[in-house]
Amino acid sequence: MKAVIMAGGKGTRLRPLTCNLPKPMVPILEKPVMEYTIELLKKYGITEIAVTVQYLPEHIKQYFGDGSRCGVSLHYFEETTPLGTAGSIKNAESFLDERFIVISGDALTDFNLQDGIEFHKQKEALVTIFMKQVENPLEYGVILTDENQQIIRFFEKPRWNEVFSDTVNTGIYVLEPVIFDYLAPGVPTDFSKELFPLLMKKEIPLFGYSADGYWSDIGSLRQYRKSHKDFLDGKINFPLPGKEILPGLRVGEDVRIDPLASINTPAYIGSGTTVRQNAKIYPYTVIGSHSMISSRASLKDSILWEGVYVGVNTELRGSTIANGTFIDEGSTMLEHSVIGNQVQIGKRVTIKPEVKIWPNNRVVDHSTIDTSLRELSKVSLDRMSKRETILLSGTKSPVYHKEI
Repeated sequence: MKAVIMAGGKGTRLRPLTCNLPKPMVPILEKPVMEYTIELLKKYGITEIAVTVQYLPEHIKQYFGDGSRCGVSLHYFEETTPLGTAGSIKNAESFLDERFIVISGDALTDFNLQDGIEFHKQKEALVTIFMKQVENPLEYGVILTDENQQIIRFFEKPRWNEVFSDTVNTGIYVLEPVIFDYLAPGVPTDFSKELFPLLMKKEIPLFGYSADGYWSDIGSLRQYRKSHKDFLDGKINFPLPGKEILPGLRVGEDVRIDPLASINTPAYIGSGTTVRQNAKIYPYTVIGSHSMISSRASLKDSILWEGVYVGVNTELRGSTIANGTFIDEGSTMLEHSVIGNQVQIGKRVTIKPEVKIWPNNRVVDHSTIDTSLRELSKVSLDRMSKRETILLSGTKSPVYHKEI
């Protein structure tokens, strides 16, 4: 059996983490989320895999190559313009000449795929949708089935007054190749918004398989953070990386932790990272490889990618920090702040809750940032007011400085 991994999404709601990284490459415990998808497919003997790409495809191709490193064979199908979820599958029609399974490259799941495939065979279905009950169905397609598991109602991203079920579409499908008869080549088409309603209108049965196990759509910063917690809590049936050196503390190779550092678990520290004396690591902190946590730094419920420098007396509280960011001494990052890659944070800076800073920005010393900072172009600088220009230059109440 073959599979399709949909890996073309821009990940708009994950910005600034995805400003220069495709969504399937966003790391969870230092591994791109798409790699977990490949491992799941391989677990069930599915090794011939099409990958549909569109946004920053070179990142995916360079990391995974032909798939041999992961024990699978990857075949890339690139869209020059976005074709939608179903349209991108049509683009791979020549490869998909037998029953196949579709799964998102940004979904984290441990579903038993074989059980869903057997359900599909028993129903002799054209389409089987893996379903899952969730607490908040507003971001998904809501599904209602009859006693035969045939889908009788389907509504994409309802409002609360339109919700008729807590069972949703997970974006995992088992399909027969005849599905391509209902898709026009080169025409942007979405599974949930267009193809499935069309099939239901034509009275072609769609079936819903109620899957057991973990599933998370890594489509928002909230879900991204929650997936790390779930991993550390053992809620996902995937092996945790690293070696457990204390109950709940896993580390990579060559990690250096000063005896006077304090670490509360669960936590993860990547290879080559140093934690200095009197640093405090609180539960649900993930630190990427080759990072530096300086003396008396305090990290709680935070996610750091690779090569992050955290200065002396710095506090991180529920923050997410991308690759290569430098945070100077005495600075504070508050709840749900998100810092893009290669950002320079000066001394004694305060980043307020929910603030996002786009990649390659520089925040000057003693600043307080309470609004998100995006990348500035020369045009946007020219359009700024005189007061805003003064703030940028740092001559009065400095906010931040961006090198153009």
